[in-house]
Formats: sequence, C-alpha cells, structure tokens
Amino acid sequence: MAFKPHHSMVRCPENCNHRALFKAVGYSDHDLEKPMIGIANSWNEIVPGHFNLRQVAEFVKRGIYSAGGTAVEFGTIAACDGIAQGDGMFAILPTREVIANSIELMVRAHNLDAIVLLGSCDKIIPGMLMAAARLDIPAIVLPGGPMQGGAVLDNRPSDSTSMSEAVGMMKVGKLREEDLYTYENSCVPTCGSCSFYGTANTMCCTAEAMGIVPSGGAAIPAYHMDRLRMAEHTGERIVQLVKDHITARQILTLDAIENGVIFVNATGGSTNAILHLSALAYELGIPTEKVMDLFEKHGKTVPQVVKINPASAYNMEDLFYSGGVPQVLKELRPILNQTCMTVDGKTIGDLTKDLSNCRTVNRRVIKTIADPFSVGNGLAILRGNLAPDGCVTKPAAIKEEMRTFTGTARVFDSEDSAIEAILGGNIQAGDVLVIRYEGPKGGPGMREMCNAMKYLYGLGLGTSTAIITDGRFSGTNNGCFVGHISPEAAENGPIAAVQENDRITIDIPNRVITLHVEQEEIQERLKTVKRPAPRFTHGYLAMYSKSASSASEGAVLK
Repeated sequence: MAFKPHHSMVRCPENCNHRALFKAVGYSDHDLEKPMIGIANSWNEIVPGHFNLRQVAEFVKRGIYSAGGTAVEFGTIAACDGIAQGDGMFAILPTREVIANSIELMVRAHNLDAIVLLGSCDKIIPGMLMAAARLDIPAIVLPGGPMQGGAVLDNRPSDSTSMSEAVGMMKVGKLREEDLYTYENSCVPTCGSCSFYGTANTMCCTAEAMGIVPSGGAAIPAYHMDRLRMAEHTGERIVQLVKDHITARQILTLDAIENGVIFVNATGGSTNAILHLSALAYELGIPTEKVMDLFEKHGKTVPQVVKINPASAYNMEDLFYSGGVPQVLKELRPILNQTCMTVDGKTIGDLTKDLSNCRTVNRRVIKTIADPFSVGNGLAILRGNLAPDGCVTKPAAIKEEMRTFTGTARVFDSEDSAIEAILGGNIQAGDVLVIRYEGPKGGPGMREMCNAMKYLYGLGLGTSTAIITDGRFSGTNNGCFVGHISPEAAENGPIAAVQENDRITIDIPNRVITLHVEQEEIQERLKTVKRPAPRFTHGYLAMYSKSASSASEGAVLK
C-alpha cells in the first residue's frame, strides 16, 4: 500500500484532545498542520560517539522547519561497547532490539509522518535501520561522525582499544606504567565514534552505501562544521521525502543490501556487519541466508580498495579527507547495483556519476578497482565440522602468513577465564584459544573478544596464536580470529565438543575450519557435554537468552 502522511493533527474536531496535548508543550496550530517529523536521538553523556548529537539535532530541526515540517524529538538508549567490557558486554547486542522496539513504538503510537535517526555506534545504527525497515515511512539515518585519532602508539595513531595493547606491552616490559597513563589521556582526544574502522564506522558507512544516509554524511568527523551543515541538509531532505512519498523500504531493498555487502568487503569492514545486515534483512522479510550467500559470493571476488585502521595506520579522518564514502562508491561503481534509490532523491548510479570531489584522493587510503590492495580478502564465511552453519573472519585484518593456521586447542567456557589465562602467562605460541558459551543464547548477547585479542597482541603473541569463538569480535581486531561460530555451544553445536589439546585448522583461503576429531567422536562427546548454568535467570537478558536466534540468522529475537 502506498505511503500517505498521517497529518492526524489537522483533523478536527475529533482529534482536538490530541491537539491540546501537543499544545501543552508549545506546538501551535500552524505546527500541527505540517508533516510531523520525528527525530530519534540517542544522545547521552556516556557514549563519546553520541555526545555531539544534541547539537546535531538542533541543526536537523533547522532544516525541517525551513522545508515546511514540524520537528518532534525523542530519545532512545545508546550504550558504549568500549566502556561496556566484561560483564557489561552481555547487554550490548541486546540493546539493538530495544532501540528498534522503542523507535518503532514511539512512531506508531504518535502517528509520526517520517523519522530522522541520529546515532553513531555499534548497535545503535543497526537498531535504527531495523526500526526504519519495520515502519516503512520516510526515514534518514544521520551519524554523529568519527573522532580524531590519538597520540602515536606502536607506529600508528592510538584509540581506546590501544589501551588493551598497551597493558600487554607493560606486562612484558615494553612500556612503562607512567606511559600507560599518558596514553590514557591522549588516545581519544575528541568526541565521536571511534577513529578506527570498527563496527560503528562500518555500519555508518555501509548505511550510506545502501542509500539511507545522505551522500557524504557518514565519514564527516564529529568535530567538523560540515557535520552541522549535513544535519541541516538532512532536515530539509526528510521533508522532501514525505512530499515525494519515498519510504524506507523503497531504499532498503535486497539490491541495496548487496551494495552494502560489496562495500563492506571492499573496505575491510567489521565482521559484525554480517550479523547486522542479516538482522536488517529479517526485518525486511528477506531470508537471512540470502545475506550469507551474498557475503560468500562477494567475499571471494570484490577488490579491497580501502585500508584504514586496523588494517593500516590511517584513520577515519583520512578516509574523509580522501573523499569519504562517495569516493569509494565512485571507485566501485562498475560492480554496484546502480539503480538503487537513495535519500538524496537520486540513484546510486547518478550520485557516483555526478560526483565532484574537491578533495585530493590519497591512493594509500582509497585505491581503484583496477589497482586494489587485494581481491577477495574483505570478509570470509568459513564452514566445516566445527561450524556447520558457518562462521566469520576478516582476512583484511589478518597477515597473509596467518591465514592458514593449525594449532592446539585451549578451551575456555567464558571470555573471563581466557583473559585470566592470557594475562597469567598460560598461553603460548601455537595455541588456538576456543572461547565458547558466548553466543547469542549462551552469553547471552555475543560478547566481543576484543580484549583477549588485544592482550595477545600486546604480549607479542598476536601473530603466533589464534582465537575462535561463538561470540563476536570488535572491528578493530587483528591477528588470526574467527567468530560467530554456528551453531553456538549453548545450542549444542560442535564447538561444545572441543577438548584441551585437540588440533584445529583455520584455512581462510579455502574457507574451511576443521576440528581434527572424527565425526562419531564429536557426536559422542556432545551427548555428555555439561552446559554451564545460565548467567541470567530473570530480567531482559534472561528473556533474550531464550529468544535469540543463531548468529547465522542475525541473532534476532524470534
């Protein structure tokens, strides 16, 4: 059914009670005659990536009012992955569904005509995309922008995750304790989403590649005045989308998701993109296996044309000054679905054809598809007897000599016990750390194994060990790592059968992961597995644990 603006506030006299309540907070008759444009703002005083969104929202309102709309701002939650480590990480992925639910309910309850979604970080942008897909009204996502890189550590600009590496360096005498605290004060010098190309910036940039973020809107730094000018433009564009009856599902199509998959692979994006694009597909009524198929297809063929931290010493601001997402899409134009509509009112093909970039492209940051960094090394789906439903890794962040690794299993039923072993000096070269019961159900919430990987790097074991898990990894991770192993241990997947000193092979070039144990033995072991007691027995996380689907299905609630 074609979208029609509600304009419910102008219907009189039957809606006088509704109008009266709007007038109680200052709206006028003139305001209530215009399209009511919601602004879902995840601003708070905890998350650096969202700290500037109060000001961004004010400029969005300017644009809305100048274009003939009425702005209605409301809040939604946002949590910081970097702060929420350890026990706090159980709550992070589950916030995605809370964000989607809260936005959906606010818009439906108040019959808003359109929505601008303000966020920046790892689960907030995906949750907002999911809400837009459910509502199918005119929608624009506007990120708050990345932060500036910090002081140089280990030959590259530091960031918040550098501190875990620094702790490892201090443990082995490579860094003095007083220097550790100096970096603590200088590694995140401004607000904004993290300066590296982790999940936050991957999802912001991928949303632009899918057409739901205004062209050029993803990579503008949080501290740059172009961010505020883009906010005002966003306000103007959302009113135009209402007038043109262009809704979210006209933009968020399977072809648009395919463009997102191509973009993620071409830029070496976070493995979490697979999780979130699968969840978005679910909300759009697209089978999630189609997203996995797209990643398998394009993961082998797409040229990698972007390398930024953790794949290089360049940061998000370097991507911005080289032309940002529009320049990347211009390079990828021949392999994109060019007919996809965008919130700019143009197709991807038109936007990339008409692009006039006033910035000089740094070819050490953005290359061409004729001369890429590599081909087929963005993200990779692995399968095998250890992960029948698949698992995920990122060759772009793994040194070539590490992409085939056979080692001895060291088994841990939680991230905490693995970190204790790492910092206790109980891990050695050749070990494959198996961290399980950290999946969507088992965690619950798929904790990131960010610190475990970073500690290994800091201890000098980053290129001689590997980690596999049914949990997740941060987009900033490097070394040899495999996540999202499905089925997870809590669903009695084969990872639950791994024992100390088993041999495991990670073969990224051939997309295979193997537990060197006979299949009959694996099945026998699974019959006697003792599953750990649930970490949460009441509250939202207990409910999430019971309802969450597999990582291969986007970890959505069913």
